[in-house]
Amino acid sequence: MAANTSKVVSHGEGLRLQSGPGRDLIFKVTGEDTGGAFDYFIVQVAPHGGPPLHVHHHQEETIHVLKGSYKIRIGDEIFRCKEGDFAYLPSKIPHAFLNLTDDQGEIIVVYTPGGGHKFYEELGPMTRNDTPDPKAVGQVFEKYGMTLLGPPLSLY
Repeated sequence: MAANTSKVVSHGEGLRLQSGPGRDLIFKVTGEDTGGAFDYFIVQVAPHGGPPLHVHHHQEETIHVLKGSYKIRIGDEIFRCKEGDFAYLPSKIPHAFLNLTDDQGEIIVVYTPGGGHKFYEELGPMTRNDTPDPKAVGQVFEKYGMTLLGPPLSLY
């Protein structure tokens, strides 16, 4: 789709991709749709699931909690966010989040600039199995301007 062309996407529709175990993504718009301006996507987060500690070197990120309760690390600070809460995760600041509930959660994520869907197209297939190769995963992070820094957050 050409940049700056309007787009309407029905509930439950969009570009479906996978992230780590139990994290499914539905991109409503990607950087390709927005001329590189931003990505807007819904993340379905598994109970007690979340990404490893990482840093984006060029992308800003926001999280808007739709369903669940989350522990969010931004730099050295830990925050608790519940339904309706919002977090801004600046580029160059390490971050991670964790769904604290026993139920599937849901968040809206925005990346700016856009293009993050290409990262998940490559990452998803390698992280959905039980034993992803840490070196290969780290290389995909680096390829897309991020660095993998540590494990996912713990419940405690």
